[in-house]
Amino acid sequence: MTPITEVEGRRLALSNLGKVLYPATGFTKGEVLHYYATTAEVLLPHLRDRPVSFLRYPDGPDGQVFFTKNVPPGTPDWVTTAEVPRVEGPARMVFVQDLPSLMWAANLVTELHTPQWVIADPGVADRIVFDLDPGAPASVVDCCEVALWLRERLAADGIRACAKTSGSEGLHLLAAVRPTPSDRVSEYAKELAVEAERAMPRLVLHRMTRSLRPGKVFVDWSQNAARKTTAAPYTLRARSEPTVSAPVTWSEVEECGAPDQLTFRAPDLAPRVQDYGDLLSPLLDAEDAGALP
Repeated sequence: MTPITEVEGRRLALSNLGKVLYPATGFTKGEVLHYYATTAEVLLPHLRDRPVSFLRYPDGPDGQVFFTKNVPPGTPDWVTTAEVPRVEGPARMVFVQDLPSLMWAANLVTELHTPQWVIADPGVADRIVFDLDPGAPASVVDCCEVALWLRERLAADGIRACAKTSGSEGLHLLAAVRPTPSDRVSEYAKELAVEAERAMPRLVLHRMTRSLRPGKVFVDWSQNAARKTTAAPYTLRARSEPTVSAPVTWSEVEECGAPDQLTFRAPDLAPRVQDYGDLLSPLLDAEDAGALP
């Protein structure tokens, strides 16, 4: 029988809690749900009012993995959904606004991805993001060098950057910006990516060309496009281990000397949140938002 639990007055059917989703560590679905429940306080503010896309892996990362933006079949009527404009036409999407919605989404076994805008103003960004993606033999250590350059460049324009791991091999740089059309944010991000390549030509690449990637850090500025999404802060990733897209301190970025120094798994996050709180809280404060030049 599928266990039924109540979360803030909402009844949820939570299935297969003992199922191992990450064979490399034996991490189970029940532990996935526990992880999201214990990080909800810092995670939910970064999801609120943003349409959520799901990268689902119900049988673990070695099973079927599929991406969906539409409301999944069987979604409870108490989960917030809304019509969202998209290039290919409007779609009804999910909004994870509270703990019951988060636990429902976690029960689907999914990565959580969001755009850089909220539903009140679709296509008008309140965040800028750079996805720093290393091409082997480059690693997150090289991403950190690029992140530090971008941090200073953004600061020169009055924009305060924060960093998080991608939960995979790279690093994400994010900053709050005053509401700006996504096209303009993408244009500005590309300008900085090109500048970074000029400043560090042996290390940085602003184009996605696969043949040029080995040994360099691809500064992906394109995720600022209104139609694009980025792995949300604190989301688990569909990797061999339960790695997390985890916020990091600038000291950790500056001192990173080996890739495993910036690899964080689900059990690591509770003590980090206890020690640091939400390192990405500046993204939530409108007074911290910078104006693009």
